[in-house]
Amino acid sequence: MKRNCRGRKSECKIQLKLDLRFCEFLAIDSCLFYTETVRKTKKRKDLKEDNMKKRTRMVLCGVLAAGLAASSATGAFAATEHFSDATKDSAWSSWTQQWATSVSADYEQVSLTPGRNASELNFGWYSKAGATATPVVRLATKADMSDAKTFNGSASPAISGYYSNKATATGLKENTTYYYTYRVNGADSQPAKYTTKSFSSFKMLYFGDPQIGASKGQKVSTGDTLENKTALNTAARNDAFNWNTTLNIALKNHPEVSFALSAGDQINKNVDGLDAGNEMEYAGYLYPSALKSLPVATTIGNHDATNKSYSFHFNNPNPFTEETSPSPAGNGYYYTYGNALFVVLNTNNYNCADHEALLKKAVAANPNTRWRIVMFHQDIYGSGADHSESDGMVLRTQLTPILDKYDVDVVLQGHDHSYSRSYLLQGDGKTHPAYDAHKLADGTFDWDNVVDKSTGKVSPYYPKEGDAAAVAANKEFLKGNEAYAITGNKSAKVVNPQGTLYMTANSASGSKFYELIPQQQDFIAYRNQNWHPSYSVISVDNQNFSISTYSIVDGKTSQIDTTFTIEKTVDRTPKVANTAAKNTQNGAGNDGAPQTGDNTDLTATGILAAISALGLAAVGLAALKEKRSRASK
Repeated sequence: MKRNCRGRKSECKIQLKLDLRFCEFLAIDSCLFYTETVRKTKKRKDLKEDNMKKRTRMVLCGVLAAGLAASSATGAFAATEHFSDATKDSAWSSWTQQWATSVSADYEQVSLTPGRNASELNFGWYSKAGATATPVVRLATKADMSDAKTFNGSASPAISGYYSNKATATGLKENTTYYYTYRVNGADSQPAKYTTKSFSSFKMLYFGDPQIGASKGQKVSTGDTLENKTALNTAARNDAFNWNTTLNIALKNHPEVSFALSAGDQINKNVDGLDAGNEMEYAGYLYPSALKSLPVATTIGNHDATNKSYSFHFNNPNPFTEETSPSPAGNGYYYTYGNALFVVLNTNNYNCADHEALLKKAVAANPNTRWRIVMFHQDIYGSGADHSESDGMVLRTQLTPILDKYDVDVVLQGHDHSYSRSYLLQGDGKTHPAYDAHKLADGTFDWDNVVDKSTGKVSPYYPKEGDAAAVAANKEFLKGNEAYAITGNKSAKVVNPQGTLYMTANSASGSKFYELIPQQQDFIAYRNQNWHPSYSVISVDNQNFSISTYSIVDGKTSQIDTTFTIEKTVDRTPKVANTAAKNTQNGAGNDGAPQTGDNTDLTATGILAAISALGLAAVGLAALKEKRSRASK
């Protein structure tokens, strides 16, 4: 996780903060918490074992107290900065020349987006402002374009000197090869090849946070520090290279995919309105030749949200223009592919009534699809240290019951630059506080604090050490956000489940990585942070949804989590909210962090393992939080 303060509006202060649900802020709180967990465990008949538990509690509390005291005494320590350094690649030299001469200033790259259904394909591209001809896309089944059909589009003013062009090709058939051109500045582009796959049984790639330009401030193998200056965006150059590498490897290994999903933050630089300061990053994002034949359904991330360029580049289907609180980047949208409904929410908008209205509209238009898949940027159930207990939680209490109401099967998230997979979750059926961003008197937002909508009480995400009032407010905030019940099990395959699967994708480009929080939450089935780019492959047919995730290390891929499958053998039925107490489950991710819960392993082996793990967590894995504006994340 990056710990420098370059470009941040708020003062950068590292805060020591172990997971409040496990260790709280003080050693005594940790002892009380663990003791209460043990107290809830089913009574044992073996008195000897019971006495051992009591002795273990004392030892464990001592370990935690000593660990916390030691970490407080030594002060906060900075985590290693991780990113993918492209300068080590043998192709780097030629890439730097290509970037300078043809990529960085080419704002006219085309983007392909899924259409309203599998028989449509959307196009978006820039052209010079002087070229006022009607935008045209031509689609043919012959390479010489002799049988081409013409599809007229529309144009609108974009950044200074450019128009945004959008067009939709219709009538596409499955398992067919097409060739297309699009008209740029009065001339047709060279024909590009695009092949449809099956419309009923299909696969797609799922990426998190390419965030071209986010490696700014990192030092590369040459000794240079990456920058994101408009004139020479060396960070974008580095990240675009790695993004291209990930796409090429993913498509080489999985050429059968129909399209891709990007969970937001395509670019890094936050600029306002019509500012073109991020266009070089968009040029890097759109450069890969793979994207000329791979439609991508993108999400508005917090780094995309402040500027209109996102809406100029991407021609999203069924945009929800009724949204009352849209971002400058645009709106949520929806589409279908085969027997799946995809709904993409703009969760930079905290007004969740808008998101419910979009879901209602999408489901009403497509009530009988077998699968309902929702994608948004902020991870409301993730395991990263930067967001899983801050802005992601702000949306949790509001979105969870909405996702339950509309019977959502899977939620795809990004934002936390780490990988996690949840258990199947539902809302707990209880009333929880609704939160909003902290708006200041001058109309700007303070992204370091959150506001309870009903009381107006302001709570800090990362309270200062020693500020008892802030710590108490943060504890209340965290407690109020435990709005879920675990409905699934640990199996790699579930059949006709109740509940929703929440996935969080790691960075696809390696431009930035975040730490995992020290204590794995009870709702997380598996998590991973190995500091390398990754991607997932999702397979969908009428009966099964499955997801497999792969990491890329030195050009080679390896699977980092078991393939998880949801099987449906019955028709869709409404989900019933689980009002029972939250079913905490014991398990560990690849980092070995134990989970707490009523089924905590209290065998001798389990207790000794817990002592070891908790001692390490207290001393070596204390979460380092820093006050930062959300725009810098």
